[in-house]
Amino acid sequence: MRQTPIFRRAVLGAALALPALRPARPQAAARLRLIHLNDVHARHEPAAASGAACDPGRGPCFGGSARIAAAIRAARAEAEADGRAHLTLDAGDQFMGSLFHTRHRGAAEVAVQNAYGCEAMAPGNHEFNHGPETLGRFAEAARFPLLSANIDAAEEPALAGRLRGWAAFARGGARIVVIGLTTPDTPAVSSPGPRLRFTDPAEAAERAIFEARREGPATVVLLSHLGLAADLALARAVRGVDAVVGGHSHTLLGDLPGASGPAPILAEGPDRPVRIVQAGALGRYLGRLDLDLAADGRVVAHAASVREMTTDLPEDARVGAIVAEFAATLAEVRARVVGRLAAGLPLDCRARECALGNLVADAMLAAAPGAEVALQNAGGLRAPLGAGEVTYGDVLAVLPFGNALATLSLRGADLRAALENGLSQPMAGRFPQVGGIRFAWDAAAPPGQRLGPVEVRREGRWEALEPARVYRVVTNDFLRRGGDGYAVLRDAALEAYDNGPLLEEVVARFLAGGARAELEGRIRPR
Repeated sequence: MRQTPIFRRAVLGAALALPALRPARPQAAARLRLIHLNDVHARHEPAAASGAACDPGRGPCFGGSARIAAAIRAARAEAEADGRAHLTLDAGDQFMGSLFHTRHRGAAEVAVQNAYGCEAMAPGNHEFNHGPETLGRFAEAARFPLLSANIDAAEEPALAGRLRGWAAFARGGARIVVIGLTTPDTPAVSSPGPRLRFTDPAEAAERAIFEARREGPATVVLLSHLGLAADLALARAVRGVDAVVGGHSHTLLGDLPGASGPAPILAEGPDRPVRIVQAGALGRYLGRLDLDLAADGRVVAHAASVREMTTDLPEDARVGAIVAEFAATLAEVRARVVGRLAAGLPLDCRARECALGNLVADAMLAAAPGAEVALQNAGGLRAPLGAGEVTYGDVLAVLPFGNALATLSLRGADLRAALENGLSQPMAGRFPQVGGIRFAWDAAAPPGQRLGPVEVRREGRWEALEPARVYRVVTNDFLRRGGDGYAVLRDAALEAYDNGPLLEEVVARFLAGGARAELEGRIRPR
């Protein structure tokens, strides 16, 4: 998602200025609860807040499919006790993010969704990472519709007839129309193949709303894998939208620490207010949006909440057994040899250049065509690599956090500020390991004044970093979102994409290509 600081402040300010519950005008004719999640990314087992594998001895863990399934069941029971109908929606990106997907290519995800009773899903961009055939097999197994009004799949045999633009659900005497939307950037960031056509989401939504309302009054919900910025724009531009259940930007909306705004955010549409919700990512949260509906389908009152999936919550035994069955074969993946190293790469990366950091940074550059600079925090490297055969499990030990590749455009002055942040606390996890650049630094200088000359490699030559020039940078999504003090990567990005392939997969592919790693003088004393 591309988001400027001004945009974020404006969104949050506008949202906080609007009421959380609009007073009813006509009396409610129906009462509904939307139970929603998004961007689970195959996180079927509980994980630490960082995304690393769960280790209760090191801190709290969250999520896991069995816990999500139990929470969905509880949310339904509470809705029924309150006299509400319910509908369970998924805003996409179930694929990619763990060995479950690497090994089973969607089979684990659809088995879990079928078990807890997903009722509609909008495919996200990561659903296309392994081509339309993989998504076609997922769609064939799914007991729920895949909805995307802005994908034309008529010419793609694997998906023709398996994607629908919208679906109508009868709930509690009301007619609920759910319209799916998928980011039109998918062909640039994923692998949907040449036969799928991605169209303008606003035009597709308008067409679907027209078709759906020809069949009678309805409450219209956009199930969107577009990101919060696009959801806001759609809500303000398209007539007839009552709510947006979003995904793609991994935005947490709700009354919880770290949230980007309230749940819901209210946007003034052309003919009615629109409620926008999104429930973070990685199965850590489950969202609820309660709607009181008039006879014509309009929303007369609403309330929303997001629940964190903490380990004190119960787990669903049936879904737990499904996860355990799929987990049983993952040892084979961890044992798979992905490459060889002539010499071991020690973990000595927190105050100096290290060969392991060079390997990861170079792998990032190789995976991001057009990128000139790679930036990896030393604290994201957690184990050395030994000489000889390297397995996928070895790579996971080095990179246990499940971070995705992120790309952004950044001016030279802001890149310099990012490096200064990395050098501000020697021996801390933020220390920068880099590719495509080299720099000198003085550990004894005051923080903010430690960085010396910086050079960027261009066409085989080293050139001085230009403060006003825009550089293409590749990093991990943790740093791009401001982690380890790298707020400049979040706030000064001219454009950014945070949902690339997993970093461990990038490094494994790089090793498979015969990569070498050694010290090259990328970081030297001033």
